[in-house]
Amino acid sequence: MSRPRALTAAELTRHPLPPAANGDKDSHGRILIIGGSRDVPGAPLLTAHGAMRAGAGKLQLAAPDDIAVPLGIAMPEAMVVGFATARDGGFARRAVGDLIAKAERADAIVAGPGMTHNAATERLAAELCALGKPLALDAALLHALPEAAAEAREARVPPILLPHAGEMASLLGCAEEEVEADPLGCGRRCAERYGALVLVKGVQSHIVAPDGGAWKYRGGGPGLGVSGSGDSLAGIVGGLLARGAAPLTALLWGVWLHGEAGAALARRVGPLGFLAREIPDEVPALLA
Repeated sequence: MSRPRALTAAELTRHPLPPAANGDKDSHGRILIIGGSRDVPGAPLLTAHGAMRAGAGKLQLAAPDDIAVPLGIAMPEAMVVGFATARDGGFARRAVGDLIAKAERADAIVAGPGMTHNAATERLAAELCALGKPLALDAALLHALPEAAAEAREARVPPILLPHAGEMASLLGCAEEEVEADPLGCGRRCAERYGALVLVKGVQSHIVAPDGGAWKYRGGGPGLGVSGSGDSLAGIVGGLLARGAAPLTALLWGVWLHGEAGAALARRVGPLGFLAREIPDEVPALLA
């Protein structure tokens, strides 16, 4: 296997984003974010901010109905639709069919931030992969994906997986220490197993394609290791997908933008202490 390429601004010139187009909000892409739970209601909000700051045009949030109204007030730019809530505060299994119907009308989907892993997640992971739309999966849906590996491999558009070490261990059925010892090797195994584009998060992040091609990002800084940071990253990636970026392009740019946003905040605020909600605000200037 070849060594990973350095993910730098120069490398991104090999993977250009779609040009910014004139037109209404539909011309800038429709993104659906599926996430949240009674215990973690704010995660899809952070994802939504990331998506909009990355340039998505039309935003829809799908959340358990227990938290839908507060989310709509917190994110007035979004259409927020509530779905049946299970006893554990996540999505009820009977909500999956309606969620898929909503996803069919989106240009790109981010699913998982803040979700509870329950009976709904395994069915949802499989059916989202089967849609064949640009898709980024995070958090609870990564824990559910081993039961939907066939659907992921057969997806018309390779899904993007955004695991931290614990979620990667769940995807591979191995110990978390194994992932921490060999993040690149585990990323390549995961990409092959699921036919997916995989980000292995860490102090140095690795991006791996299904063919084994890999990139390493060395920037960012310690301030990005904060609650909600991964939700913001998922939104940035999803926003680029909604704009029409190819999955690999969206993932490479998303990782770089998220890291460089952290570096900019570290210079202005300090190396630690900034909030995940502040990360997306740096993205438009970096894109420019």
